[in-house]
Amino acid sequence: MPPSRPLATTPLAGLPTAPDGMTATVPRQLVHRASVAETFLTGAVATGADSFDVFAEWPRTHQLLVSPDRSAYQPLLVAETVRQAGTLLAHTAYDVPLGHHFVLRELGIGIRPDLLTVGPAPAEPLLRVTVTDVTLRGGRPAGFRYAADVLLGSTSVATARVAATWTSEAVYRRLRGGRSAATVPVLPLPPGLPPDAVGRASAADVVLAPATAPGRRQLRVDTGHAVFFDHPLDHVPGMLLLEAACQVLAADPVSGGRTPVSFSCLFHQYAELDLPVWMERTEAAGPDGDGVRVTARQKDATVFECGVGTEGR
Repeated sequence: MPPSRPLATTPLAGLPTAPDGMTATVPRQLVHRASVAETFLTGAVATGADSFDVFAEWPRTHQLLVSPDRSAYQPLLVAETVRQAGTLLAHTAYDVPLGHHFVLRELGIGIRPDLLTVGPAPAEPLLRVTVTDVTLRGGRPAGFRYAADVLLGSTSVATARVAATWTSEAVYRRLRGGRSAATVPVLPLPPGLPPDAVGRASAADVVLAPATAPGRRQLRVDTGHAVFFDHPLDHVPGMLLLEAACQVLAADPVSGGRTPVSFSCLFHQYAELDLPVWMERTEAAGPDGDGVRVTARQKDATVFECGVGTEGR
């Protein structure tokens, strides 16, 4: 294996590259976050051609990404850390300009819940990332796939695979037909389920309304939520759809007593803010009922689908 080398970055700041003794997060712009508190990466080094070690720190408490009893890291934290890793590498290793818009196409994660426990100090996961299938447009990278092995110490606690593309601001605006966070109206927020019905402590973190039909609930899109809408967006973010899949599972009388251990998500198109999104549990995903499939629909289109594998508690 060739020696590690620091990644090139924008002039914003240099990335810390030492694997021990991290003192700061990476610049928040490099992971498309407005809040430093929601920036979980602390550095990265290249370890070979299209392979990288990405360093992170996980908080011991968080309103959404740590369990209400502060004992366990949530699957959403794994997903968000992996998402940030891809964004960081795109900007620092694949010359994607700041200001480009990223589109999450696929996300698959597998977790070991028994190993995602909160300890007496913030966890410092290491993500071993391998990039594949770099797509070129006009000779420049326009998307890629990557896989990540998430380690705590020497133990793998999660794995992930991601497919993402990106585009310039001008092209994005044409694709969106002029829709922006400032111009798209937002639907009124429907009432939510009781927080304990979906495994949450706060009503502000409930993303599902009561069922209007068996297995069908409206997504609650609160654009004032400080985590899902860390900055203004003109569409429903992918992490909100993933959290909705988790809450569908928790609220389901059949699967609510089981623990999610894997997610296989496809993001088909943008979920719009001015149309209701309907979350549906559509079918069991295994012969023994050990999984569910959750879809998000707007009008007659499926915008998101996620197979969730589970195990008994």
